[in-house]
Amino acid sequence: MLLRTPHTRRQFLRTTHKLALTGAVFSIAPSVNASLSPGSTNHLLALDHTHTNEKLSLVYRLGNQYVNSALTRLNRFLRDHYSGTVGIMDPALYDILDGIKVALRVDMPYQIISGYRDPHTNERLRKTRGGGVAKKSLHMQGRALDIRMPGVPLDELRDAALSLKAGGVGYYPDSRFVHVDTGGIRSW
Repeated sequence: MLLRTPHTRRQFLRTTHKLALTGAVFSIAPSVNASLSPGSTNHLLALDHTHTNEKLSLVYRLGNQYVNSALTRLNRFLRDHYSGTVGIMDPALYDILDGIKVALRVDMPYQIISGYRDPHTNERLRKTRGGGVAKKSLHMQGRALDIRMPGVPLDELRDAALSLKAGGVGYYPDSRFVHVDTGGIRSW
């Protein structure tokens, strides 16, 4: 959904109605109101979870202001799909996803393979996946996502993530996903 910056009261009301429909319900506060001024940008994410078959599309940030209700919905969406445990995700991950879309010049949903992972799940996967899961995985801190984007070659997705220099980028062509995180800048 493309949202224009409102210049009149009527445009503002239409925009907030559209935001409410996408799950970005918020209370009108001066900081949020300021982010709706001319020149601000609304940041939309569309996600499909490969394990839960859930879909989510919402505005997660208005200008420089994160939308709290959207962050809450994203935390739930990106929960540990094995245990159901909801973690607190780092909002900077969403900026990375947004940056990748801009770098690739695409506007399509990401497929989420893994988001938050509770420590018990992480340990179980570590023991059963032949070393493919880190003992101190950033997934346990809500600072990592495993993603792909239908129609976008995996190496192009990786290269777009690397171009941001915003954190770690792992390339897993055999498993068909790219890992992005908000840790130190590194790649594997």
